Amino acid sequence: MADDFLKYQAQTSPHPLAMKVSHAKGSYVYDVNNKAYLDFVAGVSACTLGHCHPKVVTAIKEQLDSYLHVMVYGEYIQEPAVELAKLLAKNLPNSLEKTYLTNSGTEAIEGALKLAKRATGRSQIISANNAYHGSTMGAMSVMGFEERKRAFRPLLPDVSYITFNNEEDLIKITKKTACVVLETIQGGAGFIEPQNHYLEKVRERCDKVGALLILDEIQPGIGRTGKLFGFEHYNCVPDILVTGKGLGGGMPIGAFTASSKLMDLLQDHPKLGHITTFGGHPVIAAAALATLKEVTKSDLIPQTLEKEQLFRKHLVHPLIVQIRGKGLMLAAMTPSADITNELILGCQDEGLILFWLLFEPKAIRITPPLTISKDEIIEGCQIILKVLDKIQKKYSSSTN
Repeated sequence: MADDFLKYQAQTSPHPLAMKVSHAKGSYVYDVNNKAYLDFVAGVSACTLGHCHPKVVTAIKEQLDSYLHVMVYGEYIQEPAVELAKLLAKNLPNSLEKTYLTNSGTEAIEGALKLAKRATGRSQIISANNAYHGSTMGAMSVMGFEERKRAFRPLLPDVSYITFNNEEDLIKITKKTACVVLETIQGGAGFIEPQNHYLEKVRERCDKVGALLILDEIQPGIGRTGKLFGFEHYNCVPDILVTGKGLGGGMPIGAFTASSKLMDLLQDHPKLGHITTFGGHPVIAAAALATLKEVTKSDLIPQTLEKEQLFRKHLVHPLIVQIRGKGLMLAAMTPSADITNELILGCQDEGLILFWLLFEPKAIRITPPLTISKDEIIEGCQIILKVLDKIQKKYSSSTN
């Protein structure tokens, strides 16, 4: 199977981890030899309720028995999609009332950018250095990391960049700006939080010049930071909210949400201003609805902040120089990329799944399911410390 994986399935890197997966349940992924791996990554923040959560699986099976795809998006009334959009609105500020469902976060970004241009009649988009919003052409155009997009130019024109948390850069947002698109917490850059009321100041500047603010909550959203949405920590409500990843509970989904006034612009002039065949798919929407219900009705969100503190308490080691992030969106920083690589690969050998971040080579991604138990957190932290001790001993020997 490994040979077929490399021969027939397109790869995203020269050296994939290539674990042969048999099944997954709760906080664990199992390989074909039935070795259990404690999952501190959750499908890169996607498996909010862990693997094969019974409420999500039940929702999927029940919908399978009713109908699958029946019509392109927005034409037929399909209960799972309607109820999902309604529940999102119920849990968002009044100005975020109507949702367009897509197949992925990057597609939702594309829709949000189109909506901002349609609403303002302007062309300029402002993003942040080291930003990541997806890999389609529009989303890549607002990626703030030239090395990853140079080979695919030309991209969208009239895109400018500001530095996250740099207030002096806000003067670049002008009356020519259609929108500012920011991650609420910068993900690929190393889980960088906004500081000194930064998002409030961006919001004020956008209001002053008539630009729209798009907040990308594809990673921070759906309870991961200790609030249902990350922006709730920072007193800043966007004009357009983008979600994905964890909303699907392990199924592929994206969404962008705005006011009815804004969203209705996609209906006319031109008609079919944004269309998708499979967005809002009933099976996916059923899974997302079950996920959102469980997150909002349980105590998982407040537990997230308690679990954050447990990680911070136990991940104390000379080779961990900092832990960034909030809730269960954490990045442990080591002194070098080599140490990070050794730790991630060494932990996999020991039965713990960790992963990298896109643009910060010294960061170790820690984004477990929100359902992870405190005992599992401690178990995983002990594995990390064990591997770090081996790395430290090796580096100490080599310098003596």
